[in-house]
Amino acid sequence: MNKLENNNNDYRQWLIDLKTKIRQSQIKAAVRVNEELLRLYWDMGQDIVVRQMEATWGSKFFEKLSKDLRSEFPYMKGFSVTNLKYSKYFYQFYTQDVSIQHQIGDTNRHQIGDNLQRFDNEQSAIRQQVVDELQTHPIFQIPWGHHTLIFTRCKSVQEALFYVQKTIENGWSRAVLDHFMDANLYAKQGKALTNFSRHLPDVQSDLANQILKDPYNFDFITLTDGYRERELEDALTTNITKFLIELGQGFAYLGRQVPVKIGKKELFIDLLFYHTELRCFVVVELKANELELEHTGKLGGYVAAVNHQRKKETDNPTIGLIICKNKDDVIAQYALESTNQPIGISEYKLSNLLPENYKSSLPSIEEIEEGLKKVN
Repeated sequence: MNKLENNNNDYRQWLIDLKTKIRQSQIKAAVRVNEELLRLYWDMGQDIVVRQMEATWGSKFFEKLSKDLRSEFPYMKGFSVTNLKYSKYFYQFYTQDVSIQHQIGDTNRHQIGDNLQRFDNEQSAIRQQVVDELQTHPIFQIPWGHHTLIFTRCKSVQEALFYVQKTIENGWSRAVLDHFMDANLYAKQGKALTNFSRHLPDVQSDLANQILKDPYNFDFITLTDGYRERELEDALTTNITKFLIELGQGFAYLGRQVPVKIGKKELFIDLLFYHTELRCFVVVELKANELELEHTGKLGGYVAAVNHQRKKETDNPTIGLIICKNKDDVIAQYALESTNQPIGISEYKLSNLLPENYKSSLPSIEEIEEGLKKVN
């Protein structure tokens, strides 16, 4: 290799490294701009609340403020009346647990002045406390559009912070966040019945419990009444992308009807996944009917087989998940106590059901062709 080729190779490698640095700096700049924008909205909302701007300037305050800011900053977006009202609610929502209600009784002017001064001091102290606590708070790490979804739809700060943290951890787009909020992930997450605390190390147990949901929403598929487990499995794997989104972040699909050899028999696992955060295999069994006691016994055998045949030393213990049409919680608890394998049990919801005779009521291809011939 001559000197020119060496130089070209060095240049190409340097260019690759430089492009990576530029992209990283762009990301950092975008994050920084977003953070500064959120702090602007926070400060603006805080001033509007603390200074009681609406009470001072009347019902047209937001219209006046929007007009004045747009006139001064014509190329800057975000000063619509709606967005300015959102900035007020942004501050109010996240500080609702520490807000002070102040009332002034019928007193003379001197007493009112003293009370107002004390009130201003209290507000200043609270303001500083909130600002100090939120300097490195995760609420400043997600885009404003995500925030407007969250604080206009969440019922509590705890619920809002759950979605903020999930967005940060998983890099959710606004559309994906909207999907999980529609599916009420906050209420479902960690609701599956499990025996993980008895059969898994604490760290893996806690994470596994957080990851599983109950119920799972399978409304993205359509089945006929009287469907069987194989039809449910077909529908889910046909819509595997939507199924993975519903399962949640970290599930990698490995296959369906995966064979395992147990003794002289070859048996088949409904669905097999690997979870990248738990770092373990996840065996999923689908049940089109109600949970039965024997279901956990069968799944426990599959979990043991995967541990023996697929699990590597670097993998954590395999877990099992039964997703059934419905379950009796007492039966589920007894079934979990009867097995020494880590298993979770969840239900699924499915609203898109067609009558069992729906397919037979549709015209066949031959009937359609015959009808076309008559028309022609």
